[in-house]
Amino acid sequence: MNTLTKFWFLEDFNLFKKLGRLNMMRICEILEMDNFNKGSMISLKNQNQKNIFFLKKGTVKIVNDSTGTVKYIVKRGNIFGELALYDKEASSEEVAYALEDCIVCYIEPKKMEELMAKHKSLKNGVLKVYGLRIKKLERRLHDLLYKDSATRIQEFILDYVESFTEKDKTSKLVAKNLLSHKEIANLTNTSRQTVSNVLSAMRKKGIIHYDTESISINSIQ
Repeated sequence: MNTLTKFWFLEDFNLFKKLGRLNMMRICEILEMDNFNKGSMISLKNQNQKNIFFLKKGTVKIVNDSTGTVKYIVKRGNIFGELALYDKEASSEEVAYALEDCIVCYIEPKKMEELMAKHKSLKNGVLKVYGLRIKKLERRLHDLLYKDSATRIQEFILDYVESFTEKDKTSKLVAKNLLSHKEIANLTNTSRQTVSNVLSAMRKKGIIHYDTESISINSIQ
C-alpha cells in the first residue's frame, strides 16, 4: 500500500495530529500495513521482532498467552503492543485477536524509539497511552477489592457500551456485541455464569437490551 494511502489511514490518530503532514508522510514510509479477518490472531512480533501496532479499523482483544484470559480491548484509532517499548518480558506474554475485520499499521520498536526521540508530542502520546493502561489495571484491582461481582459487571457493561457506542435514532447508546460472556468474566474477574445471570437481570429490569449482534442502553446523561 502506497505512502499516501497510509497517510489517510493514520490521519485521525491523535498521536500524530501535532506532527504535521510532512512528518506524517515520512513516518508512513517506514510503516507496514496489513489486514486481518475477524477471529484471526495478530502476532505481536514478526520474525522474532516485536512490533507496535496502530489500529485503523476494527476492534482487537489483547490476551495473556499463557492463561488465555482477556487483558483489555483496543478500539480503532488506538495503539497496542506498546509494551515492547517498556517491558519486553511482559510483551512476550501477550497475543492479539481481531474481534472484527481489522486494518493495522505496525512498526519496529527501534524505529518507534527513534521517532519518539525526534518528536516530543509522539513520545508524550505513547507515554499517555501506557499510563492509561496502568490506571485501568489499578482500577480493576480496586474494583476487585471493594466492589461485588454484580457491580463490576454492570459498570463494565455501561463503560463498554459508552466507549464503543454508535448512537441510533432512538437516542440509545448501541455497541456491537463483540465479547463472549467468558471474555467479560475475564475482564471483570468473575465467572461466566455470574456474567450470564447479571446480564439477564439487567435485561429484565430494562437497563439493557442485547442479542448476538449488539448491546444497548438508554442514553447516559
